[in-house]
Amino acid sequence: MANSHDHDIDDLLEELIAFRRDIHAHPELAFKEVDTANKVAQSLRDIGLEVTTGIGKTGVVGTLKAGNSSRTIGLRADMDALPIVEQTGLPYASCNHGVFHGCGHDGHTTMLLGAARHLARSKNFDGTVHFIFQPAEEGEAGAKAMIEDGLFERFPCDRVYAFHNWPDLPAGTIATRPGPIMAAADKFSIQVKGKGGHAAVPHQTPDAILAASELVTQLNTIVSRRIAPTSTAVLSVTQISGGSSHNVLPGSVELTGTVRTFDPQVQDQIEVAIRQVIEGVGIATGTQISIDYNRYYPATINADAAAQHALAVAATVGNAVEAPQPAFTSEDFAFMLQACEGAYIWLGQGKGGKHIPLHHPEFDFNDEIIATGVKLHAALVEDFLPQQGD
Repeated sequence: MANSHDHDIDDLLEELIAFRRDIHAHPELAFKEVDTANKVAQSLRDIGLEVTTGIGKTGVVGTLKAGNSSRTIGLRADMDALPIVEQTGLPYASCNHGVFHGCGHDGHTTMLLGAARHLARSKNFDGTVHFIFQPAEEGEAGAKAMIEDGLFERFPCDRVYAFHNWPDLPAGTIATRPGPIMAAADKFSIQVKGKGGHAAVPHQTPDAILAASELVTQLNTIVSRRIAPTSTAVLSVTQISGGSSHNVLPGSVELTGTVRTFDPQVQDQIEVAIRQVIEGVGIATGTQISIDYNRYYPATINADAAAQHALAVAATVGNAVEAPQPAFTSEDFAFMLQACEGAYIWLGQGKGGKHIPLHHPEFDFNDEIIATGVKLHAALVEDFLPQQGD
C-alpha cells in the first residue's frame, strides 16, 4: 500500500468541467445514450485507448495496458439521465426538456474519463485497466445488459469498482463499507378486480376500492409484524388508481409499490407474505386479486477485501470513513459485484448550505469533486496494479 499518490491533474480540470457541463446540457435516457457514448468513445480514442462500443446496446469500454502483468481492474461509470424536468436555471441546463442529469451520472462519466486521460499519460501501473461506461443504470439494468453481452468474458477483471456522488457527505469525504451498501429493489403491481356497479347498492358488487384499502393496511404490517426486528426492510405502496365517478364502484383498482431489502432470505419472506395477504383479502372481499412481482435489482454487496482496500486507498486522497450503514436506494452495479469481486464507493459532494438530494429537479453535480474522483480512480489502479519495486 502506497502512502501517497502523485497525481498532477490540474491541467485536465478545465476541459473536464467543460465536458461534464456539455453532457449535462445534452442528457439522454436509458439505452438512448448514443451521443454521450460517441463523445466518450472519441475521447478515449483521442488518448490512444482500445475502444469497444455497443456493449449492452450503448455501453463503451476503453482498455489501457502498461507493463507486463496479467492482472486487471475495471472501473465503471454510468451515463444515463432521468425523466425529470430540470429546475436549476443553470447556463448549462438541459436542452432536452423532460430529461435531466439529476443523479450526477454526467459527473461520474467525466471523472472516469479524467482518470483514463491521467493514467494514459502517467502509466504508473503494471497491468490492464478497463474503463467501463455503462448505460441505463436508472431502473433499466444496463449493468446486467453489459454482462449478458459478455462484458467480463471479453474484458476480464480481477476486481471492479464504481463511484457515486453522495450529497449527504461533504465534498472531500469518501465512504464505503464491507458487505451490503445499497438495497435490493423489488417492484410490485397488484390488480384488484370486483364487478363494478352503482355506489348506492354496494351489496350487489364486490368492492375493489375497499379491497385495495384493506390491502394497503395489511401490506404495511408485513415488515413490522412478519419480519424479525433485527432485520432491515422497507415496503411502500406508492400508487393507487381506480374509479371514474363519485357514484360508481369501479370494476378494478391497481396498486403499485416497492420493497427494499439487504438479505435475500428477508426478500423471500416479504414476497411470500405479500402473496398470502393478497389471497386472504381476496377471499374476505370476494374480489379477484393478482400480482406482478419483479425483483429488478439485487442488493449491492461489497467484497470485504475490496472495500477495505478502497478505504485504505481513499485515505491517501481525501477523508476516508467507513459508512456505518447501507442506503435503501438501489444500484445495478450490484450485478457486476455478483459477477466480479469489487466495491461500490460514495464520493461526498455536499457544499454546505441548502441540501439538494439526488433525483431532485434542482440537483447539480459538484464540479469541485472531479479532481477527487479522478485521483481516487487513479490511486485504486496504481495500488491494485503496482509497478515492480512499488
